[in-house]
Amino acid sequence: MSEALQTWEGQCQCGDIQYKVTGEALTLFACHCTECQKQSSSAFGMGLWVEQESVEISGKDLKSWTRKLPSGREMECLFCPTCGSRLFHHGKGQEDLISIKAGTLNQTNQLQPVAHIWTKSKQPWVQLPDNVLQYPENPENFADMIDAWHESQKKEASA
Repeated sequence: MSEALQTWEGQCQCGDIQYKVTGEALTLFACHCTECQKQSSSAFGMGLWVEQESVEISGKDLKSWTRKLPSGREMECLFCPTCGSRLFHHGKGQEDLISIKAGTLNQTNQLQPVAHIWTKSKQPWVQLPDNVLQYPENPENFADMIDAWHESQKKEASA
């Protein structure tokens, strides 16, 4: 599955930290868990998974905070020390993959999640599209979400 390399750029809210990603994204999904609702101050958060080595960060040094996941594992959350914007997170022990908080990208109008997770805690007024994967909690694995993303990118490239 070799899609063309893509480039995304983003930054924190105050602009003290900028980043550039060059590579292939693995997937894009919306998470409706109560932690993402709190973190985003909204109804859900979005995660764009990429390989850590494809991310270049400039500006101030990131600060981090670690939280426990329902599985008992830990997630490291990385944010701007000035404005507090969360930019990235990754599971401890999975440092090769990083989840970009997709709302921090400079261009977000083309983003369409291929899945919604933790739908059991979504806000009742949020309507989910029928044509995307949906999981009441975390899926057992993310292979179907990764496949769905690659398929959506192939369709987009041929359109």
